[in-house]
Amino acid sequence: MSHVAVLFGGISTEREVSLSTGRQVIAALREAGHRVTPVEVTEDLSALVAALRQAKPDAVFNALHGRFGEDGCVQGVLDWLGIPYTHSGVRASSVAMDKSAAKAVFAAHGLPLAEHRVVSPEELEAEDPINRPYVVKPVNEGSSVGVEILKEGDNRRAEIARNWRFGRQIMTEEFIAGRELTVAVMGDRPLAVTEIGTGHAFYDYDAKYADGGSRHTIPAAIPDSVTRAAMEAALRAHQALGCRGVSRSDFRYDDATDRLVLLEVNTQPGMTPTSLVPEQAAYCGISFPELCTWLVQEARHGP
Repeated sequence: MSHVAVLFGGISTEREVSLSTGRQVIAALREAGHRVTPVEVTEDLSALVAALRQAKPDAVFNALHGRFGEDGCVQGVLDWLGIPYTHSGVRASSVAMDKSAAKAVFAAHGLPLAEHRVVSPEELEAEDPINRPYVVKPVNEGSSVGVEILKEGDNRRAEIARNWRFGRQIMTEEFIAGRELTVAVMGDRPLAVTEIGTGHAFYDYDAKYADGGSRHTIPAAIPDSVTRAAMEAALRAHQALGCRGVSRSDFRYDDATDRLVLLEVNTQPGMTPTSLVPEQAAYCGISFPELCTWLVQEARHGP
């Protein structure tokens, strides 16, 4: 048995998701026999540091999502305090959260990407930066926050640009028709390929977290060659970023052209009742308490 502090909540747009993840993780770790200290994270950084110094845990389970939780910020605090923590370190977390930087790493490692371009709100307001259809998304948000799809005849471009509230950089990316796929990597092992079905235009926030918002098919009903390619690409992306613990890579697969495209890597995948990583672990015979315990056992600090 070990003493684990679970960080959850946070101050990002994904706070509610993190609260749900935290509750699931706390219950699972207690079921596995760990002593658990829940630490709800707020805007008060000094309170977080004080709580951790008082608790003196053997490790931290980082159940935070979004900015300040999975972008290297809290990881740096934990490195400073010398406390081992789950998931990726500062460098991998910060690069993965920055979609532009992550795509540069993926390109350098020969991973399959869609055409993309980073523009300012003014540039987006003035004209289409790439051919339609394309996706507009924040450079450093998760859970599909702020994502829009602009297709032919859609006149919302200028409005989206004028109302943009996610910083000075906007990622625009070629829209790939077809299927939504995802692969979890646990250490050096890709677990499975899940196909995500949803009645939404894409796998948006509600599809991710609302009950019945999406359908998960494991294993995905795709050709064996595509399964192998997706699992290999997920592992290569995990390694290229320098991730540790668990990550999840998201893909689009176009049946018509047999084209597989890596969209992004999530270094802090959700652990909610509708989340994908626990489902893939279960498919591989790994229970949720076992998954959480493994993450704690793999916890460390530093790069």
